[in-house]
Amino acid sequence: MRELILLRHAHAEPANHGLADLDRPLSAQGLAEAEAAGRWLAEHRLVPDCVLCSPSRRTRETLEAVLAAIGYVDQRIEPSIYEATPGTLIALADVHAEAQRLMVVGHNPGLERLAALLHSGQSGDYRGMPPGGIAVLSVPVDAALEPGVAQLSAFWWP
Repeated sequence: MRELILLRHAHAEPANHGLADLDRPLSAQGLAEAEAAGRWLAEHRLVPDCVLCSPSRRTRETLEAVLAAIGYVDQRIEPSIYEATPGTLIALADVHAEAQRLMVVGHNPGLERLAALLHSGQSGDYRGMPPGGIAVLSVPVDAALEPGVAQLSAFWWP
């Protein structure tokens, strides 16, 4: 089995007039959530081989806090994650299929819909993924990422 870890960014500061959405930082609560997510990943030995992260400030700050707990891993900023659909996220994960454990740090609704699609086969069958939430999906090694192929092996939120 290989694993796909989906990490939604932690709580960000509210939208501020004049501040682009991409530039919204984590709030103090969000920083604590991101640190807790990193500790949870470390405690469960869920250190990814590779991390793909949205270019938004809140996702990058979430990733930085997680890396402080799990240590340095190969990471790439992927602009297509911002406002991505499940199809876009699957295509991106397919490019990195050699990773035994791939983590994607991104946003809703894309992440929660991807988790639902891979697990249940229905992208509309999602229940929500809170800020700082983590979904760990197990996928058979040689299987293509397609609807219903994965098992939800863990779900955590702060």
